[in-house]
Amino acid sequence: MTDPMLLNRELETALLGLNKVATRRIYKESGLTPTGFAEMVFMPVLDSIGDKWEKGEVALSQVYVSGRICESLLNELLPAEGSDLKITPPMAVAVLEDSHLLGKRILCSVLRAGGYQFTDFGQQHLESLVTRVHSENIRILLVSTLMLSSALRVKELRRRLDTAGLKVKLIVGGAPFRFDASLWKEVGADATSPTASGAISIIQRLIREVEDENL
Repeated sequence: MTDPMLLNRELETALLGLNKVATRRIYKESGLTPTGFAEMVFMPVLDSIGDKWEKGEVALSQVYVSGRICESLLNELLPAEGSDLKITPPMAVAVLEDSHLLGKRILCSVLRAGGYQFTDFGQQHLESLVTRVHSENIRILLVSTLMLSSALRVKELRRRLDTAGLKVKLIVGGAPFRFDASLWKEVGADATSPTASGAISIIQRLIREVEDENL
């Protein structure tokens, strides 16, 4: 396998140059599985590009197109659906007030591969997300963000859910929560994971908690 630091530098150069062909070649030569490449290479590189945008070093269009290139490749590589679906409390995945969908895409693929039933809410504003959680009786909600401003909106999401009397286990993820290990607690989430695959053990624990509450 190529040196991880070199791999990340090559990929960042390819993405900032909007080079789809080079991105695909780097993946093929990495020797990593699709999920491994997504979590070990795509996500750190996109975090780096997002950080450069916040510092004014790259254009927002580069952030957006970089994410779309990664999403397009993963749409081809990651499993679309698992088998023998598990019976779970109503669960949903959403991106909160953010245009970055890659993290959600990886998470959905991991959940499907693991046989978990869930609803993909896609991109949501706070108002519409609270409404859907209420109307569909969601008990476990996974929220993905890229920008810090979106991550901070989770605090208001938590307040709105609690005010509405909705008993929802809230899992958050994305770059802001990887950069600040305590941010998930500050915004009122129940848990976070730096990787999509790491979220599985959290989900299993929260499922047990929800089932105990229903007894």
